Amino acid sequence: MDRQSVFSSRLYDTPADSEDSNTHIRSLLESFILDFRLDNLFVYRDQLRENALLKKYYCDVNIGDLIKFNEEIAHRLVTEPADLIPLFEAALKRCTHRIVYPHDPNIKLPEHQLLLHSSAEDVSIRNLDSLTISRLVRVPGIVIGASVMSSKATAVHIQCRNCDHVQDVPVLGGFSGVTLPRQCGRFRAPHDPTEKCPLDPYFVVHEQSRFVDQQIIKLQEAPDQVPVGELPRHVLISADRYLTNRVVPGSRCTVMGIFSIYQSKGSKNSTGAVAIRTPYLRAVGIQTDIDQTAKGQAIFSEEEEQEFLELSRRPDLYNIMADCIAPSIYGNRDIKKSILCLLMGGSKKILPDGMKLRGDINVLLLGDPGTAKSQLLKFVEKVAPIAIYTSGKGSSAAGLTASVQRDQSTREFYLEGGAMVLADGGVVCIDEFDKMRDEDRVAIHEAMEQQTISIAKAGITTILNARTSVLAAANPIFGRYDDMKTPGENIDFQTTILSRFDMIFIVKDEHERGKDERIAKHVMGIHMGGRGVEERVESEIPVDKMRRYISYCRSRCAPRLSDAAAEKLSSHFVAIRRQVHAAELEANTRSSIPITVRQLEAIVRITESLAKLTLSPVATEEHVDEAIRLFLCSTMDAVNQGSNQGSRELNEEVARVEAELKRRLPIGWSTSLATLRREMVEGKGFSEAALNRALMILQRRDTIMFRNQGAQVYRNGA
Repeated sequence: MDRQSVFSSRLYDTPADSEDSNTHIRSLLESFILDFRLDNLFVYRDQLRENALLKKYYCDVNIGDLIKFNEEIAHRLVTEPADLIPLFEAALKRCTHRIVYPHDPNIKLPEHQLLLHSSAEDVSIRNLDSLTISRLVRVPGIVIGASVMSSKATAVHIQCRNCDHVQDVPVLGGFSGVTLPRQCGRFRAPHDPTEKCPLDPYFVVHEQSRFVDQQIIKLQEAPDQVPVGELPRHVLISADRYLTNRVVPGSRCTVMGIFSIYQSKGSKNSTGAVAIRTPYLRAVGIQTDIDQTAKGQAIFSEEEEQEFLELSRRPDLYNIMADCIAPSIYGNRDIKKSILCLLMGGSKKILPDGMKLRGDINVLLLGDPGTAKSQLLKFVEKVAPIAIYTSGKGSSAAGLTASVQRDQSTREFYLEGGAMVLADGGVVCIDEFDKMRDEDRVAIHEAMEQQTISIAKAGITTILNARTSVLAAANPIFGRYDDMKTPGENIDFQTTILSRFDMIFIVKDEHERGKDERIAKHVMGIHMGGRGVEERVESEIPVDKMRRYISYCRSRCAPRLSDAAAEKLSSHFVAIRRQVHAAELEANTRSSIPITVRQLEAIVRITESLAKLTLSPVATEEHVDEAIRLFLCSTMDAVNQGSNQGSRELNEEVARVEAELKRRLPIGWSTSLATLRREMVEGKGFSEAALNRALMILQRRDTIMFRNQGAQVYRNGA
């Protein structure tokens, strides 16, 4: 009657057994909260008591328990959540009253919130359709944006300007708004002489309205669930009260919510689109996927743990796991072993003064086309617990780090995380690393060493976590690696980015008959029957089991170096530095791949990751030996590429050409390159390769310089 709407009442007697009123449902729900027990534990009664004593008024209910208690009510909760959730929350309030304050009937308790979770089937964002509107759905995804907290009114207190008549208007949750009454609702006697209040007399008294916290979250499909060639879809989520501030951009979660609709501001203005509504989710439960992110509390069954412990005791585990990485790719044993180290990662350390040392390992594969670099990256994307694959040309600085977006409704700026933020705790695979623009590549310097991304854009100054390993693949400058040139001329990267990679592999496509035959046999085997020569190991450890084992090792083990291992490492590092310094003096040029203290830390991380593979708490000297071997055959091999270029005969010939050039060109003289070439190659019989090499070496030492676009050679120094 009070609502001033059509009122209907039953005139016939209703049979007593079909009484399904709200009171009856509420009493059933109360008995569920008070009486439901698992193994003699009153789950929800204890939970309510604990929360109420902490002044937190909510209860987290598993829908599976409700199904066991009363299937009909559980079904109604899923199909008509908007009707049943208020009844459930009223029941929670009454139960708290009975449990915590049984002797004080007058005490006022705040409104309670019902949180739900279940093990029902997930519905992906692209499968949410009109049939699921106003039903309870469970949607997995990754949070790409979270707004600031705002206040949403649950009851608006309005007052008439004319006669001061007041009333409360209830507001539904989510994005739904409220329309104020057009006419004053004051009761008027039939012959009341006062004139009627004018239209639209009400204004809102904010001080006496009731508000709750609300946060808007943007949930996107997880990258691994998006079909090929499709854009990832996203949906807005309205979270209120105790569900706010649960997640940050980059966290993977499963949201339980009511699929609802609202009229967006854009569609109001457009003519003819009266019935178009935009969907969103009203959250009633948010579960962060701890198991997915392997953040340290992953859930493993006892049988699984036992299986992993037995696996870790196998003496040949290191070689078996390395063979299980991309088994369809022939050879490349050391690269596979380094990728295994990258997946395991070292131990992260936080020093007493708050400084952080990263534990993630970065690997760069630099080499000829057709050496299966991209396939290795694709495999890592499949096997790593969290991984994002991106290509150099298709990635911008903002896409890799974070972008600032403007909220359509509030016009406020907010952050959306990029690939490095979304892969927090995992691996970012960057293909075609050399095709990226330099300014974009600089954006990931900080993420690779400090493991954070600092943003100062549009008035937002913040730091985001980007605790990721980087696996990058690149081609040399000329497309193929040129043995006649030094690493510096082949590699188009600055030393700043190269020093951040723990291992740098130069992958060459060498022509060798025996090797070519084996590779051809292997490839033909794969194309014919899907089984290559070396694919016997595929069945040994399946990809899923490998992923679980990696998660287990990462979450349960953080090895430290033993004293003997540390001593061995430091002496090796000093020897490596001395060797590089001697090579630099001999070549009279700085090494293009630097060996710095970062490389010492890199060997430490590789050692720790090898210890972590076998779940051993201390890294021993054997682990150090293997780590140094891996480092020597990767980064040190790349450093030494330049020192022993070409044959000894070529180097001797270059030395002779050099002496001849210095005799032919006194300081301050110049001559044309064509004349020099004619004299040296045709006149004195030197090879053209030796002449080019000698000119290049002299130019690098600043003995000669080229003028007139390289046509004129000028001698300017000793």
